[in-house]
Amino acid sequence: MKHPVDMHVGKKIRYRRWMVGMTQQQLAESVGIKFQQIQKYETGMNRVSASRLWDIADTLDVPVHFFFDGIADGEIETPIDKPAESNGKDIMGDKEALALVRSYYAIPENQRRKLFDLARVLSEAA
Repeated sequence: MKHPVDMHVGKKIRYRRWMVGMTQQQLAESVGIKFQQIQKYETGMNRVSASRLWDIADTLDVPVHFFFDGIADGEIETPIDKPAESNGKDIMGDKEALALVRSYYAIPENQRRKLFDLARVLSEAA
């Protein structure tokens, strides 16, 4: 049975990997394992050892505690686990949403702000 913390850590690995635009294969090669193992980590099927998590954090350029953010008093409280308000989907599990977020942050900040304002107006009009 999958442990909720392992599932949380796996989702955070997937989220960060997508945010930096890395494939499972690229991450696996960087830490010296097969991509199937990354798949198992991301689904929470396999537990990530401390040393492996250290290597993954280094590769994804985040501190190790990033993978535990959102866990308080044994409860999982991360936005990537919560469904989207509009359609009941896991937003951060949606490849299109992650690609959009990654593209959004690649835009220079002043233009990004204008795009954000436009998106907010369009969503309010819908």
